[in-house]
Amino acid sequence: MARLAGKKALVTGAAQGIGATTARMLAREGAQVLLTDINLDGAQAVAAQIDAAHGPGTAYAMRHDVTSEADWIAAVEHARETMGGLSVLVNNAGIVVTGSVEELSLDDWHRGMAINNDSVFLGSKYALPLLRENQPASIVNLSSIAGLIAAHNLANYNASKAAVWLLSKSIALHCARNGWDIRCNSVHPTFIRTPILDDLIGDRDEATMMAKLARQVPLGRLGDPEEVAHAVVYLASDESRFMTGAELKLDGGISAM
Repeated sequence: MARLAGKKALVTGAAQGIGATTARMLAREGAQVLLTDINLDGAQAVAAQIDAAHGPGTAYAMRHDVTSEADWIAAVEHARETMGGLSVLVNNAGIVVTGSVEELSLDDWHRGMAINNDSVFLGSKYALPLLRENQPASIVNLSSIAGLIAAHNLANYNASKAAVWLLSKSIALHCARNGWDIRCNSVHPTFIRTPILDDLIGDRDEATMMAKLARQVPLGRLGDPEEVAHAVVYLASDESRFMTGAELKLDGGISAM
């Protein structure tokens, strides 16, 4: 039997990268998936691919600003209307705002915190009532190894992803203390081949930058979105029923140094 048969998942930032790959893998393992993204065309394209592979009614898409309270209320209601419930929430949407504490503007700071951290707060807050109706349930929050290890030019990203890490633990304890079978864990990737990484590289030589980044990883390479998606599937599945408030590192050994 598929590992996620009967599960109903909502994945944010699902138009590309880790979010799109995760949505595809959740569907392959038997889940229905609602893909949300500020880029509706991208989310719809991925949803159409999933439906083509697994049958109509497997995937749905909607435009979603993860910093908007109204959009989160609408997204949760859309999950109820289209899939009949929600048992897996994957808070994946995020951005990298670069710069030191002196270089960042207050607007930069607020933008990074809103997309990376407010989104997790709002998603969890508004999804929990529906998750309680569909137990056992799971919340998977995409943090980063940068939420555990600092860098001089990533002040906002370090802070926002560290906030996701500890917020995940607080949500896990909230659910456990209330006796709900709802788990919450965070995933902490390092350099993964995604459009966000392309943005960080910018106009610099791609091959040179990829090699430079790979040298920072003990395993000697960058990660792939599929490797992150496998971790999310595990945390979404009942295989991890005794795992909550934990952080799953996918860093090629960086945190072991």
